[in-house]
Amino acid sequence: MSLLEAIVLGLVQGLTEFLPISSTAHLRIAPELFGWPDPGAAYSAIIQLGTVAAVLIYFRKDIVALVKAFVVGLVKRDPFGTLEARLAWFVGVGTLPIGICGLAFKKLIETQFRSLYVIAFSLIVLAIVLFVVEKRASHQRTVADMTWRDGILIGLWQALALVPGSSRSGTTLTGGLSLGLKREDAARYSFLLSIPATTLAGIFELKHLLEATQRPSTVALVVGTLVAFLSGMAAIAWLLSFLKRRTTLVFVVYRVALGLVLLGLLQANILKPMSGVENLSTPDAPTKPPVEKQITD
Repeated sequence: MSLLEAIVLGLVQGLTEFLPISSTAHLRIAPELFGWPDPGAAYSAIIQLGTVAAVLIYFRKDIVALVKAFVVGLVKRDPFGTLEARLAWFVGVGTLPIGICGLAFKKLIETQFRSLYVIAFSLIVLAIVLFVVEKRASHQRTVADMTWRDGILIGLWQALALVPGSSRSGTTLTGGLSLGLKREDAARYSFLLSIPATTLAGIFELKHLLEATQRPSTVALVVGTLVAFLSGMAAIAWLLSFLKRRTTLVFVVYRVALGLVLLGLLQANILKPMSGVENLSTPDAPTKPPVEKQITD
């Protein structure tokens, strides 16, 4: 992987991770358009750590408050006594579905699910769902009104993002809106909910990447992660500001347009649905050659 590829993919990751347009889809499509090999699910997961760092820094005050409230609640034997303590528990419970499903369907996620046909249909279908939810949502509730049911349901919505093209931020934002949350509150909770899932995914894939015989250079990983961090910070600030004044319609239109263009390119045979398949999963760690048994007389 060249330095240019690392910069472009890091920029794509950072700008699209927090917008409801699917970072996985764009990381899959961008190499195809430039004629680059697919960087693979493992590389995508590693540079996600850059966007995780962006969330940690941008919401550092909120995160410190949640962790403090969680610990104090346990010490005082009143774990759900404050809003911050409850939110901490909601984030934990909401992470379980994507963790369980991610482990159960890991191979499919890293191979067949990365087909450009799957991505195209996911972009379109989830855009339609977001449009319907946006139109019917009440936009009245805040995170202070959230219940255990809300935390679990939004967690289930997040699990849908394991299908490339769905968008983790898109599914959780849709879930929050469907429960009546205001757009900015749904987005803020979506950001907080992203921290455990993306961190664990990055760490899990890092282990496999380090064991692999073929992998991107350390420089490519560092540069991609750094660019993802910087562009991710900008994307968070912009989206929170945008959702205070506008609806999600622009993202719906973009997703449908991108999905239709992608289907058109696939039908015209300009793009191949599974090209770059050799990079779709992390190469296995080298195996040690069998030790020959010594034959003694």
